[in-house]
Amino acid sequence: MMHANLIGGEWVESPDVMLNVNPSNTDDVVGEYARADANAVDTAVAAAQAAQPAWAEASPQVRHDVLDAAGTAIMARKEELGRLLSREEGKTLAEGIGETVRAAQVFRFFAGECLRQRGEKIDSVRPGVEVEITREALGVIGIITPWNFPIAIPAWKIAPALCYGNAVIFKPAELVPGCAWELARILDEAGLPKGLLNLVIGPGSSVGARIVEHPGIHAVSFTGSVTTGQALAVKCAETQKKVQLEMGGKNPMVILDDADLDTAVSVSVNGAFFSTGQRCTASSRLIVTEKIHDAFVEKLLAATNSLRVGDALDPETQIGPVVDKNQLNQNVSYLELAREEGCEVVGGELLEREHPGHYQAPAVFLGASNDMRVSREEIFGPFASIIKVRDFDEALRVANDTDFGLSAGICTNSLKAASIFRRKSQAGMVMVNLPTAGVDYHVPFGGRKHSSYGPREQGSYAAEFYTVVKTAYIAP
Repeated sequence: MMHANLIGGEWVESPDVMLNVNPSNTDDVVGEYARADANAVDTAVAAAQAAQPAWAEASPQVRHDVLDAAGTAIMARKEELGRLLSREEGKTLAEGIGETVRAAQVFRFFAGECLRQRGEKIDSVRPGVEVEITREALGVIGIITPWNFPIAIPAWKIAPALCYGNAVIFKPAELVPGCAWELARILDEAGLPKGLLNLVIGPGSSVGARIVEHPGIHAVSFTGSVTTGQALAVKCAETQKKVQLEMGGKNPMVILDDADLDTAVSVSVNGAFFSTGQRCTASSRLIVTEKIHDAFVEKLLAATNSLRVGDALDPETQIGPVVDKNQLNQNVSYLELAREEGCEVVGGELLEREHPGHYQAPAVFLGASNDMRVSREEIFGPFASIIKVRDFDEALRVANDTDFGLSAGICTNSLKAASIFRRKSQAGMVMVNLPTAGVDYHVPFGGRKHSSYGPREQGSYAAEFYTVVKTAYIAP
């Protein structure tokens, strides 16, 4: 079966087809998917423009019911969709199901937000004049999502876009079209009017570029690399599109001398290696004060060595495969770089399992310093640099010494140290005695510096991006 694109409410096939391959077993083809082109984007935008005004004017109850039905359908199919996610991306089955549940929760949250949209009514400085401040839909939103969260990130972009009355042109990453296709089908079957969600699976060089350039698209929400995001922002500025970028991190986890050692190891292993380290919130820099350093390293290496790397669908697996051969090759190049920069590399070996796949052991870079490339560049693999520091003050300085600012964590039993770190950390999200990865769906998500640009994602803060403010003055 070839999976077609959804354009203008119709499933549109294409002679250009791509294969969705399982990274746990490269002999397993998940499915065949139609590849769209720039012309398909033009058709999709025309359909979105035609459908959006009526959707924006519809009762909030109408929008609520569609989003709630979608969330209910996702939740009812969590095992099936979680399995699909794990097959195409390589997350463990538990992680795949967990991400699917999160997508359902996001849709249900924004179903409720449809009924909670608020405005303000205040007195004017002019006698007898009233002022009303309201939010309105932007129009057509371009949504470009990455491969590492194939259903959660599309959910937390698409759900608020529809909640606030917009139409969507949705381009998922080519590596993971399966969850995107299922999500589009779920929304279609949930009663979303035709033309409001358009799925265009295709290359960034053509489909993505046309979304960014098209004058009929009013805003673009993108998650991906810094280089692509910065170029996208420049192109959006040329047509005065609103833009929202999430672009990665080099997140610190600070371990202080007074930390509970078991907690410190647990949150570091979770943050650095789970999801194969392929998440922008991963703890890629473990900054450890000198008195606890040796004990922490000993326990961390023991825990890392015990992690079970294998097929994502095997219930015993804790770390799945790397997503594809290109990412695996990049990971190997960083292992070589770490050695060249003077680190002792523990782990990182390429592994063989029952089926051919992109398997790699987690790696720890001992003796790292914060000025090394492996401590400054986002690697997107199951690697962590361990950086020894004297005390809390140096730890805080090193934690903030990065071009990124998405998530930062600290392990400590000191309320004072935790309070100072929360205030002075130059990150959008701060975790205390918790992994840097792992966020709630009802609160804002985003960072600072090169990690993020534009309004926050998720929770009620999503309205800042997906709506425009209108101020009305009324005289009797």
